Amino acid sequence: MCIPADRLTRRQWLGGLAALRLSASTAYKPKLAAGFYVWTQQFQWQKRPLAEGIPEALAATRRAGYRAVELLAQCFDAETAEITLRALRESRLEAPSVYKGGPMHTAAEAEQTIAETLRLAAAARAAGVHLVNFNPSPKPNKQRKSDEELDAQAHHVNALAEKLRLQGFRLHLHHHDPEMAENAREWRHLLANTDPKLVGFCIDVDWVYRGGQKPIEILEAAGPRLVSLHLRNSREGVWAEDFGEGDIDYREVAACLKKMGFQGWLIVELAWRKDTPVTRSLEENLRLSRRYAEQIFGVS
Repeated sequence: MCIPADRLTRRQWLGGLAALRLSASTAYKPKLAAGFYVWTQQFQWQKRPLAEGIPEALAATRRAGYRAVELLAQCFDAETAEITLRALRESRLEAPSVYKGGPMHTAAEAEQTIAETLRLAAAARAAGVHLVNFNPSPKPNKQRKSDEELDAQAHHVNALAEKLRLQGFRLHLHHHDPEMAENAREWRHLLANTDPKLVGFCIDVDWVYRGGQKPIEILEAAGPRLVSLHLRNSREGVWAEDFGEGDIDYREVAACLKKMGFQGWLIVELAWRKDTPVTRSLEENLRLSRRYAEQIFGVS
């Protein structure tokens, strides 16, 4: 039986404390990667096809000092998969994770999403991908999902995670700001009603912040199920061109992860708005972001 999201506050708080105690003796050893999303923005603005830009993007990411990248589902379409595989080899980049989204709160949509995700996993296997970073899509205009829709969503997420496990993949769930509404009602429902052995979590710190929640509380609630973080910052509410000082205090985030003994992925996921002041090349912004992440999180 599914657990209502509005009854989770104390349970998640206690669970977070238990996770911290259990992981106290675990060595803190996170791994660093770059997200691919911002490259798709740049290519859209340049009106360049993705297939043309993938080799350039991966080569620049490697020159910026990264050894790993989280790719997008589009990188493994019929017209891009071979290009992506070749570019990964040439750039000597690891690709541990691929990102995809899709609706999971109705049976018909979930069936299609699951089929698409399994096809993606099969295509990404050759790249060494073993994690699927998945975001259950919100309803149009960020409408509130009913309790029945949340129950259905959790059921279908568990089903997808089990199918991926059989193929050698682990599912971890991403979110945006709709999942953070009402004290993170939707996110907490997924936390409480998905199988911890099958489903992990990717916490996008910026979207937690924009959704009105406290990043540390969400990280502690995720506890040992935390697989990755998406790292991005804003300055006076506007997404910055690089990952650095800004509205979110990432020193607090780093301290929390150290207490948890976090050993997952820190993914620098830059994203730009129309009002983001861009003064440097994307390669340089990735390089500066890497240096800041290494400084704050003590990772190389």
